[in-house]
Amino acid sequence: MPDRSSSPILQPVRIGDLALKNRIVMAPLTRSRSDDDGIPPEFAADYYAQRADAGLIISEATNVSPQAIGYALTPGIWTDGQVAAWRPIVEAVHARGGRIFLQLWHTGRISHPDLQGGELPVAPSAIKPEGQAFTKSGMKDHVTPRALETDEIPAIVEDYRRAAANAKAAGFDGVEVHSANNYLLEQFVRDSTNKRTDRYGGSIENRLRFPLEVVDAVVGVWGAGRVGIRLSPATTMPGETPLDSTVMQTFGAYVDALSARGLLYIHDIEGVTQMTRDAPDDVDFVALRKRFAGAYIANNQYTLDLAEEVLERGDADLFSMGRPFIANPDLVARLRTGAPLAEAPKQYWYGGGAIGYSDWPAMLATPAQD
Repeated sequence: MPDRSSSPILQPVRIGDLALKNRIVMAPLTRSRSDDDGIPPEFAADYYAQRADAGLIISEATNVSPQAIGYALTPGIWTDGQVAAWRPIVEAVHARGGRIFLQLWHTGRISHPDLQGGELPVAPSAIKPEGQAFTKSGMKDHVTPRALETDEIPAIVEDYRRAAANAKAAGFDGVEVHSANNYLLEQFVRDSTNKRTDRYGGSIENRLRFPLEVVDAVVGVWGAGRVGIRLSPATTMPGETPLDSTVMQTFGAYVDALSARGLLYIHDIEGVTQMTRDAPDDVDFVALRKRFAGAYIANNQYTLDLAEEVLERGDADLFSMGRPFIANPDLVARLRTGAPLAEAPKQYWYGGGAIGYSDWPAMLATPAQD
């Protein structure tokens, strides 16, 4: 097996005031192991600690409020019990010299009344998404959401602020605002899902208003140097307008505003998650990266070879990997030694207990040579 230990991707690096072991980031991975109260299990400490050799771990997406829930058995960060459950997880990562950010999540219309106490999910506009929601009683078709009233939006901003404060109380090293994958913040950003006529709709400036209010609230808790954000300019939803009608103008303005606020990083899904790295011709990730003064985390189907090529061009600083971390808790060591990667059957991705979650073995040590 080839020795890749000299790869620049695997060398220590500093972004902002964070010293990281390497340029590999564990991407957020929804695994649906929490209980009905949004409390992650005790064995999540093993799961995250096993993967602490990553330069940075970004936690699974974590709901900022009951209204934010869009998938059964996902964790939260709005109650004292949730904070108490996250604390030993963070401590386990720190004990292995790792760094971990909490991803803050509101799914908006990508939900179902069964997950909302019988209430309709909320969204910028009453536009039904395609697809199905994962509920405790199985997959159910999405419904037409309820459009948020203008005077409801400040309370959601406050939910994010409280969640950010709770993440700090749990000991996390920072937070990532989830503004991707057609969840609530991106629903406001895109003119395909935001048909509002108030101050939160219409112009690019208005469509960015709510997401930037959220960012400002979170920065008010953490400081910009410990806040990142996830974006997905090429996200598509089946059966819908695939992109904003002015995607580069919209996301260019968004990135400019985020850069002006001094955020630590933007975390960009290059293409469509789990589908393709290809993006429409009018989405230029390199151009967006150049508009941002902080670090750039590149995501989507990265290998060590591809990461090295992109780093050499100066088009990214860190590289996040998701699915390879599921079955390879020692992914960084495997990359370093050129060892083969295990594959996790999809049956273990979502739901269940420790099996297929925190019980994946590390590779065997290479026997000493005589």
